[in-house]
Amino acid sequence: MALLSWSSPSLSHHPSWLHRSNPPNQTLFATNSPNFRPQQRFFSSSSSTDRTPFRLVLTCQLCTQEALAQDLDVSSMRIAEAFREDELWAAAFLRIRSFYEYQQQSYGINDHRNYLAEREFEALKERIAGKRTGFRRVTCINATLPLLRMPSFASDLCSFSQNGEEQVVIGTLDLNQCLKLPDEITGKRPEVGIGSDFLRAYLSNVCVAKELHRNGIAHSLVLKSKEVAEEWGITDLYVHAAVDNEPAKRLYTKSGFTLESDEPAWQARFLDRPRRLLLWADVSKNNDL
Repeated sequence: MALLSWSSPSLSHHPSWLHRSNPPNQTLFATNSPNFRPQQRFFSSSSSTDRTPFRLVLTCQLCTQEALAQDLDVSSMRIAEAFREDELWAAAFLRIRSFYEYQQQSYGINDHRNYLAEREFEALKERIAGKRTGFRRVTCINATLPLLRMPSFASDLCSFSQNGEEQVVIGTLDLNQCLKLPDEITGKRPEVGIGSDFLRAYLSNVCVAKELHRNGIAHSLVLKSKEVAEEWGITDLYVHAAVDNEPAKRLYTKSGFTLESDEPAWQARFLDRPRRLLLWADVSKNNDL
């Protein structure tokens, strides 16, 4: 099992059938920034022979492989919104790494990961650019560490260059200003009416590199998302978690979320996934984050 939030408006929708093994070579969302370097950078690569390469991880919200967790010096960790394409690509690749599991001796792992990352990358750019119906505003928030500070056991993570230093995306999430996410439980606050789509937001695609769990990275990401949501004027923030995912529920409870509703069993069976909980947090300016 692997990692955090599968409330994805992109990974399960709107596929892009264009395959590109490397990210694009220009920056769309930042001005006066260095050109994006087209090569993709990994700490290591995988090789294999098995032709049954992967399975999709639908147990959302937080990895239960606690034995993988390693202590990490997070003093140089940066939590911020991402605007450059190279950083968005690194975030997209981390999501695929987190939400899909591959057999150790599987065939074409890197090609398949790149294909899925391309789909998520293109969809993420479209959401941020306001091109996806139903999303008023979307931002990607990443946790990054300098490459030189990364432990050697964290393999297959993408890096990007910022201010002349290589950075690695170790955690990521999306903040979505919208009334609802596709195929997910819909929040009730504020009540639907004039302006309600301005005041409600959801977290999605929450994940942290599995080797780096239990270092407070996810908690820092969620707290940052609440700060950004308040800046946007959001009053009600939601996140989905699998019913049986205790680590995720502990994370969101610690971050100030409370249970609002749960998914009907028939809907979970219809969508062929674990039943979800909908958790709510008050992020109005009068509320102490």
